[in-house]
Amino acid sequence: MRVYWEDTDAGGIVFYANYLKFFERARTEWLRGLGLGQQHLRETLDGMFVVTDTQLRYLRPARLDDLLSVTAQVRETGRASLTIEQAAWLQSPQGHKEEPALLCEGTVRIGWVDSQKMRPMRIPQDILALLQPHTVTP
Repeated sequence: MRVYWEDTDAGGIVFYANYLKFFERARTEWLRGLGLGQQHLRETLDGMFVVTDTQLRYLRPARLDDLLSVTAQVRETGRASLTIEQAAWLQSPQGHKEEPALLCEGTVRIGWVDSQKMRPMRIPQDILALLQPHTVTP
């Protein structure tokens, strides 16, 4: 992901809350890559994932035009929720050989709910099977 002007604050660095948006995009693309598009889940299973808890730790700032890689990895699965470990990494500019630098890391807990009543439900077994712990870098 590229850092755009709209992602930064008055100091020229990524506004802290925007890391949650970056993490959301990575989770959405991860699910889509597994064939679990959010809209499709709502339409076919009458269920959807919602964020129930987040915890983030900020280590270094990202700045305008930086190129980031955002990862998502299942840490824990439950009957009605998943805990996802996520991280945002600064990629080195082309032609440079620095290792990626960790900028922000955290966990996001998502719950499976009935899309009509918004009540918790068990995650369907076939979805849980697809979500077994593995990492993706969008």
